[in-house]
Amino acid sequence: MTDMQTRAAHWDERYRTVGADRVSWFEPEPHQSLALLQMVGAGPSSSVIDIGGGASPLAGCLVEQGYRDVSVLDISQEALDAAQARLHRPGAVTWIKADLLEWVPDRRWQVWHDRAVFHFLTEERDRAAYRLLLHRALEPGGAAIISTFGEAGPTSCSGLPVARYSPIRLIAEIGPGFTPVGSGGFDHVTPTGLTQKFTWVALRADLP
Repeated sequence: MTDMQTRAAHWDERYRTVGADRVSWFEPEPHQSLALLQMVGAGPSSSVIDIGGGASPLAGCLVEQGYRDVSVLDISQEALDAAQARLHRPGAVTWIKADLLEWVPDRRWQVWHDRAVFHFLTEERDRAAYRLLLHRALEPGGAAIISTFGEAGPTSCSGLPVARYSPIRLIAEIGPGFTPVGSGGFDHVTPTGLTQKFTWVALRADLP
């Protein structure tokens, strides 16, 4: 199998064996993400892409709030199927099955939301690919919301190693071309009751 097929098979198997609402990163209500979207000034007229959104309920919540341009990108068809099955109007969301590291965006969005993808990129070449995609897919003046495991967070997830970040280190890792809007941390309680420490940053893409 290619690297992309291997990654897709890993995540499909994870969702099949654990369950879309039992994987460690699942949350029944995406309160933190919704609060951060509000903080950066997003609203129903904003275009939003949820990177690695998978089976997250965020897209459905945004549609319920009147958002009209919501996209979800994930490598796992199992995750996307679970998310669509949960929605009354799955057609109100644009579903993109793609490996982020090989994805070629054909448009730009006003908000890039990533909750728990970036920390899986432990190789510099993969982080460089992510940064390039972020610049290509985000409109000038748009907002990027990126959450990762914090410095006291887990060292692995779903059988894979992860990187852990402080807000300062995460901002530095994303690199130039962005102005920080805010940063901080939050606790995520997994479906099994464990508490995981997360870091979040909100960045504004510089105007040309």
